[in-house]
Amino acid sequence: MVCSSLSALSSPLTPPFTQLNLIMKSNIQSKLANKVALVTGASKGIGASIAKHLAAAGASVVVNYSSSKSGADKVVAEIIAAGGQAVAIQGDVSKPADITRFVTEAKAAFGRLDILVNNAGVYEFVPLEGITVEHYQRIFDINVRGLILTTQEAVKHFPATGGSIINVGSIVTDLTPPGSTVYTGTKGAVDAITGVLAKELGAKNIRVNALNPGLTITEGTHTGGIVGSDFESNAVKNTPLGRAGQPQDIAKAAVFLASDDSGWVTGEQLRVGGGIY
Repeated sequence: MVCSSLSALSSPLTPPFTQLNLIMKSNIQSKLANKVALVTGASKGIGASIAKHLAAAGASVVVNYSSSKSGADKVVAEIIAAGGQAVAIQGDVSKPADITRFVTEAKAAFGRLDILVNNAGVYEFVPLEGITVEHYQRIFDINVRGLILTTQEAVKHFPATGGSIINVGSIVTDLTPPGSTVYTGTKGAVDAITGVLAKELGAKNIRVNALNPGLTITEGTHTGGIVGSDFESNAVKNTPLGRAGQPQDIAKAAVFLASDDSGWVTGEQLRVGGGIY
């Protein structure tokens, strides 16, 4: 099959490896052709990288953001400049009314919805004595309730042929570091919810998987003081691959989970952390 494709593209001036690269590039770009993806919290960091990688694989992408319109617009502009399709839609996943609106607008933007990436989330490490009701409520409202309600709304718009839901969790559930009671609790909930929904939605051919990153260098880790800290150096020291992650490390795994390459994969927790557990 590759040989016939090479013949079709061949010319006396095109080296064989260049021809093969063209075929491979075409296959990558068509991996998610005619699919529409909604990525929550996609104005920066891991979410932005996932949005751009899904677009590079052929999907039309809805870039959801809560407050950073400029960040979301930048992601959309980069996707369009690269030949893809994308729109930015505001919506706060901690507000149920916002969820209903932005999911409906996401469906209207491109006429369908096939992929949901529940990426929106917040983290804050607080020791036990510092936990307040407000802290608990804020983290759970975004990381857990927002994920559930966004999924509930998005599934209404999935086609009869099914789709893929990717819940961004964290390997923090394996590491259980001190001071992370609430945050780790939310990500443990994400893992459990993923398993439940995989069983519940399987009959509709909707696959549900968790994508659990390790320490990843983003705007958030910079502003949160993690980059350059003892926490970062200890994490890297205990990572078999010897470095912190980059957003594209996570995004490439998201493309796999969104595509038919993972068509027999559901209810799984895909850890992308360089081997640290």
